[in-house]
Amino acid sequence: MIFERPGEENTAAALQCALEAAKEKEIKYLVFSSNRGESVKKLLEIGVPEGLKVTVVTSTFGFKAPNEWQFGEEMRKLALEAGFNVCTAAHALSGAERSFSNKFSGAYPVEIVAHTLRMFGAGTKVAVECALMAADAGYIPVGEPVIAMGGTGRGLDTAWILKAANTHTLLATRLEECLCKPLV
Repeated sequence: MIFERPGEENTAAALQCALEAAKEKEIKYLVFSSNRGESVKKLLEIGVPEGLKVTVVTSTFGFKAPNEWQFGEEMRKLALEAGFNVCTAAHALSGAERSFSNKFSGAYPVEIVAHTLRMFGAGTKVAVECALMAADAGYIPVGEPVIAMGGTGRGLDTAWILKAANTHTLLATRLEECLCKPLV
């Protein structure tokens, strides 16, 4: 599925696409990004198929402002009550490295990987990053097909079937099938 434009208006269709692929291909894991929790709410409106293990990857505390968490405790509670895992960790494709690039104005290897993934769209980079983070936390298996989702700005507009690696072996990640993404 190709969306004409990126953005949160694609969230419901992207989730539906991912859920249909999970059922058709018997994939047991769904991982996606959510900074504010709107994608969590949308998935709960649509409904989660029995047996699908869902992991929500949030931005870190302090991502937008020191000591603040955009996702929030209320959304975390809602996600946990729905049976979802909530993974909050340093971003696998920037994290500490961004501190150096911001201070010294350089390009560093992990950020080069992130920029390369963005050639397929911002949502692809986010989907891969979420899969790495979820694998590092033990929420999804390494080397098994999972559906990983990300977005451009807000919401979800990209979904891939991929086999994740751990961050320390990120180049072993394999993107197998693009389920949906924006045209640009």
